[in-house]
Formats: sequence, structure tokens, C-alpha cells
Amino acid sequence: MGVRLGRLGRGAAVTTVLRVPEELSARVPAEQRGPGLDRDAVRLLVSRGTAVSHHAFAELPRLLRAGDLLVVNTSPTLAAAVDGRIGHARVVVHFSTRGDDGRWAIELRDPDERGTTRPRAGGPAGTEVQLPGGVRLRLEEPLSAESGRLWWARAREAGSGGGTPASATAEGGGRRAPGAEGGSGGGLPGQTFTEPLDATRTPASAPAAGGDSRAPGAAEDGSEGMPGPAFAETRDAAAGTPAPAAVESGNRPRAAVSDAGGGNPGQAFAENPGAADHGGRGTSEARSPGGADAGAVVSGLLREYGRPIRYSYTERDQPLSVYRTVFALPSPDGAGSAEMPSAARPFTARLVAELVSRGVQFAPVVLHTGVASAEAHEAPYAERFAVSEASARLINAVKAGGGRVIAVGTTAVRAVESAVGADGLVRARAGWTDLVVTPERGVRVVDGLLTGLHEPEASHLLMLEAVAGRAAIDRSYEEALRGRYLWHEFGDTHLILPEEDPHAEHCCSNCW
Repeated sequence: MGVRLGRLGRGAAVTTVLRVPEELSARVPAEQRGPGLDRDAVRLLVSRGTAVSHHAFAELPRLLRAGDLLVVNTSPTLAAAVDGRIGHARVVVHFSTRGDDGRWAIELRDPDERGTTRPRAGGPAGTEVQLPGGVRLRLEEPLSAESGRLWWARAREAGSGGGTPASATAEGGGRRAPGAEGGSGGGLPGQTFTEPLDATRTPASAPAAGGDSRAPGAAEDGSEGMPGPAFAETRDAAAGTPAPAAVESGNRPRAAVSDAGGGNPGQAFAENPGAADHGGRGTSEARSPGGADAGAVVSGLLREYGRPIRYSYTERDQPLSVYRTVFALPSPDGAGSAEMPSAARPFTARLVAELVSRGVQFAPVVLHTGVASAEAHEAPYAERFAVSEASARLINAVKAGGGRVIAVGTTAVRAVESAVGADGLVRARAGWTDLVVTPERGVRVVDGLLTGLHEPEASHLLMLEAVAGRAAIDRSYEEALRGRYLWHEFGDTHLILPEEDPHAEHCCSNCW
């Protein structure tokens, strides 16, 4: 079961070659493995350089220091899988990413006999998928020329007239503001953008799923949710000056991933060139032919008929609450993540309270994750993200004070590293990022990372290597296999911390 070292060929996704035995796939959540267990009943592998130690996740508060900052992703997981038909053939649609023009990037899958799905070729353009509730989904174009797995598709309700108004209740109970969203065309609809953030909106005060009075992040099964207003994400309109636009021909964003090429290195933003042009793509309305707002049609569809995306290694279907983290906040437009930002899953309200009591701080960011390529292991594609002014200032203050910025999950790394400028400062940003963090690019903000255990082909391993170095990742994965840690979203966790001076190891420890 040892790790076989060696870098794969140029352009390959992984740096470590290993085989993960099938029995090390976590099939059910930790709290379902025995009486009295909670989400934090998982193991925690801690690596500092090539030094590795083994812990329970509940020990996390004692492994961090007062003054450490955890960057957490507040994107809620969507019930993004919906059954449908193409002609007489049954299909499953995975709704991946919502575009600015109301279209969605979707993945078509074939159902299997185990209640999960198999890969299915996307397209061709013009294909119509019949969905529940009289909704039809029309495939328009591939998300990228390199892969036919994901397609941009537009939903509409059957017939004409009526339909769901633009202000209809969105998934998660939020209300969508009436009005247009950005344009149409290939790539990322409406072009990529950087926008100031709304200082008047406080997501923590938004209604929870179904419009009830639960606190944001509260689970549907009655378990504890996110503690109180102290964790509310505030957004400041004073977002500063946007980075220079980085747009290629067409309307796909270009991420600057090295210091070469000018601009603001490491960022992946562009202003919307069509926003001031009333005939441009940035101002076209996102409405289906039947008159309904296309985004609201899908939000209603997912709310009524969707279920969480489930992969073949899991034992059974689970309620949506199982796939939402304690940090999840509803999005006013119904946006969210097709797959759970799973690194934060083991956190409980009790554990968060203990971390805060020990002087650990939290900086919320948003990155709406799309559907992973479980079989093809494609490189990450562009995703929507936001870093608020409050979080940017907190991150900068911790860095200036010599504290450690530890991202909870690869999604948090992508978001915050997409908001850093050439001067090393994080600024408020919202838009799309296609930044891919590699060892060559490195990290400019993050000092450590709390993450799950990733498959050997996953591009995430490149990000881990960027944070810790290749030798550290090889060593930690060797130990994870030897210790029979569990993989995937319900599995065990890995905390990557900077190497420490052994003579100062206990000087600043948080051992209250």
C-alpha cells in the first residue's frame, strides 16, 4: 500500500502515484457509524513538512494557535441532481454552474442499478431533456472545446406565457431580485466581471431553507447549525479598484498564474465589458422563451425535485442536510455548490465555539463549486467566487501580525488566492476565477490547509504540493494509507501546517 514516488508526464494532474484500496472509501457520514457520534468523529492527519502525527478531529482547537485565521467557504450545497428523459431514455442531470445569463453548465449521466450514475457523452447541441414539473432543458454548446462532458443549457417551462417570475423564491428560501443578469454567448455567459460587494446585505440574516426561522447553516435534521451573528459575513461596497481586466478573445477569463505577462499576478478577474453597452452581452436579460426567468426556473426545479449528487462509493442516498456544512449560508439568487465544500464538514457548532474561545478567527469567503470529473479528472474550470472587504481586511491584518492563514478546503484556497494582488494584499473581489494553483505558481496568502484525502488523479494534489511541497505530500499520503484513513467527502481529514523550529514548538502553542 505504499506510495510509489514519481512525477507523471507533463500536464498530468498529479504528482504522487498511489493506489487507494476500495475499502478505504468512506461510505456513510461519521455520525451514522455508531450511536452518540457527531460529524467531528473523524481522524485528523497532521503534517508539518515531512513530520506526520495522528489525531482526532476534535483535537483541532489544541493544534491551532490564538491568532490563527481559518478561511471558510460559506457556499451552500445544492440538491443538484434531477432525473430526466431524452426521448425514451432515462438520464440524470447534474446542474453544475450557473452562468450570468441564466444558463447552467450541466452534466448528463446515465442511471445505474445502484442508485448512482455512469458517465454519458454530452450533446449534441439542440438536444432537449424533459425534466419534472414540465421543465425542458435545451443543450446549446460545450463549456469548453477540450471536453464535451459539461454543456451550457437553458431551462424553460413548457408552453408560453406565465412561468416563474424573476422574483420567485429561489432554492434555499432566498428571494431573487428582479432584473437582468449578464449576457449570452460561448464560454462564460456575460463575460467575467469584478463587482463591488453590497454593504447592505448580511447573509446571516437571510431566511434559511424553506423560509423557516432556523439559523443559517442549521441542518434540516435538527442538528446544530452555525452559531449566531458573530459569524455573519458582512460585505463592504468599498471594494477598492478592480484588477486590470484579463480577458482573452471571446468571453472566457484568463487567470494570470505566474508573475510573467504583466497585470496583477495570481488574479483571475475581468470587468464586464458589455455592462455599459446596452447592445452588449453584459445587459441581455436572462429569460426563457416562455417568459420565466431562466435562473428561477432551475432554482424551483432543484428545490422541488433535486437531490444531492451521489457517487458510487457511497452506501445510500442522504438528505441535503448531510451535504451542507455548518458554515453554509443561503444565496439570494439560489446559487450554490453542486458538490459539498467537504473539508468543512467535520466542524460542529460546538467545535467552532471552542476554536473562537481559544482565539482562532474565521474569515468567510464564497466559491460555488461545480461538478467534478470523477472519471476523467479534468483540470478545474471557472467558478464563481467572492471575497468580502471584511474578510480581505482580516486576512491582511493576520498576515501583517505574523499569524497563520489556514484555508479550510481547496475551494477556500482558490477563492482567496484569486483575490491577492501583486503586492501580496488581498482585496474584495467577486466574479469568476479559473485560477489553477500549481507548485509553479505557488501560494501567496495561504500558510496552511485543512482538506480531505484526494484521489491520486485529482488536480487538488497539485494545490497541496504548492502549499506543502512534494516531499511532504508524498510522506503524508504514505502515512494515510498505512494508517488506513478514509477517503472522500465523508472521510478523514488532513491538516497541513508550516514547518516549525523544533526549539520553539511549544512556545506559542494554545494549550489552555
